[in-house]
Amino acid sequence: MTEEVKQAGLVGVVGRPNVGKSTLVNALVGHKVSIVTAKPQTTRHRIMGVLTHDAVQYVFVDTPGIHSDAPRRMNQAMNRLAESAARDADVVLFVVQAGKWTEQDQRILDALKRLELPLGLVINKVDLLKDREQLLPFIAEMQQRAAFAFVVPLSASKQDNLAPLLDEIRHHLPESPAFFPQEQYSDQNERILAAEIIREKLMLRVHQEVPYALAVQIESMERVDGQLKLGAIIWIEREGQKGIVIGKGGKVLKDIGTAARKELVEQFGCRVHLDLWVKVRPGWPDDPRLLGSMGISSE
Repeated sequence: MTEEVKQAGLVGVVGRPNVGKSTLVNALVGHKVSIVTAKPQTTRHRIMGVLTHDAVQYVFVDTPGIHSDAPRRMNQAMNRLAESAARDADVVLFVVQAGKWTEQDQRILDALKRLELPLGLVINKVDLLKDREQLLPFIAEMQQRAAFAFVVPLSASKQDNLAPLLDEIRHHLPESPAFFPQEQYSDQNERILAAEIIREKLMLRVHQEVPYALAVQIESMERVDGQLKLGAIIWIEREGQKGIVIGKGGKVLKDIGTAARKELVEQFGCRVHLDLWVKVRPGWPDDPRLLGSMGISSE
């Protein structure tokens, strides 16, 4: 018999781009709920990852990285998503990279301190420190910056020291029934999940040439005779980027489709037919209608 949930709450996961927030959420939940690449600004949605364990339901809210320079409508919307997730949380995890502190980290911390919520510091990527003796002085320095409810150093990519973080979070979650069914691990709908999987493969393949000018919109999605049929548009901003995404003889687009289809089969548990089209729309990151169709509210 499944143990009844007695505690449940929202855990906001906040930080600057590329500190490992999505990797952390995936590691804690035990499922891939957020796409991960080495590029900042990979996460564009507010994504909930759900872990139900030992009568506690943790609802981790993975957020876009907060960046101070946000000239485009899409970037401004991403900032608002992150800030909203922090305000609505029961406890906030402020994620930083071990041994690396920036002015952007400080600005985010200043904003988080004003929320008057339990604030935990997660020092990620400790495995990347060349000298582990640097960790204790870095922790001491961080503790001078704010009265953190707890500080946990860890490596999300290595899944090291995650259990102590869950123990610390549990102390700050209210008594509550579960928000989600215990077998559910994400709040994403199928269209957004499919679009994100395709976008991840795109960014992994062409991120050096077209780092941020890519968007994926699911145009059609239906199940026919046990097969999932998907039609997706890859939006780019300039005509010159089209050849990069398609590749010579269509090879790059074919490779992207093959990689995406493989993961879509794993996620949806059925055969997948995927059609991809590449289209140019100048200024799409400032187009509220297109952003809305991709689940990114510009309001």
